Amino acid sequence: MVPDVAYQLGLPVDGRYVSGCLTDFQIYIQGGRPAWVWFQELLGVIPPPSQVQKFAVNCTWFQETFGECPEGADKETVWRFARAYIMIWLPYIARLEEMGTYSWGLQHWHGCTGACAEWRTDMWWSGYNPSGSEKGPRVQMWRLRIDMVQARDFIWMPYSYPEVLQVVHSEALKPWHTAMWWSVTSLIYFAVIEWHQIDRVLPQFGGVQPRPQPALNINFLMSKDGRDGDRWFPSALQFWHLHWESRADHVLWFDVVADPKPSHDFLE
Repeated sequence: MVPDVAYQLGLPVDGRYVSGCLTDFQIYIQGGRPAWVWFQELLGVIPPPSQVQKFAVNCTWFQETFGECPEGADKETVWRFARAYIMIWLPYIARLEEMGTYSWGLQHWHGCTGACAEWRTDMWWSGYNPSGSEKGPRVQMWRLRIDMVQARDFIWMPYSYPEVLQVVHSEALKPWHTAMWWSVTSLIYFAVIEWHQIDRVLPQFGGVQPRPQPALNINFLMSKDGRDGDRWFPSALQFWHLHWESRADHVLWFDVVADPKPSHDFLE
């Protein structure tokens, strides 16, 4: 869920979406430049032709050129090394002073969702399993333990513990950030769109879980990576971008209770 990156990393989950077009962004971004002109302006150097494959620059060249920032470097040099380090978002780091206005927490969430899901799977199904002949019995043991978990054994709101809150970045708890956690909206990362369905996990936010509405199936969007031609994604995927722009209108309001758990209707 979105609050994970806010609590754990202190990254903003509200703000402008990170999307657009990777090759023709100069057409759409105010003050934009053609790719290699902007490359020269922002990084101060152009890679030799042997290090370029269309719009891809070999990582070895980046490592050799920007591997270590010189000691005592001036501000402009430090900024160039910073831009090189996060090259994939070059159009969005042209103005480093504006980076805080984007929803970077969501971009990290997109990247870590698969890894987190795999980690949780490993933790429950194989993380405690030795290899070899003991693997089968150990898997069966953990499956049995999961099957025996009762509602009272589940910690719905681990972030509410005082010892956790005292190490959370204070900015993550500001109302203009936390309101976004309760919004049923689209999460955008270039051509990738995911749906933030917190209406199906209200106990994680202190609410009683009612019978959920059918899940929105947008699997067809999961296969899009922007490789089928240059498109300005805010136009090609306009419906989802407009939904994000109106995210404040889709915030759920519900009572926070002392003992959040599924309702009888949900359990039935």
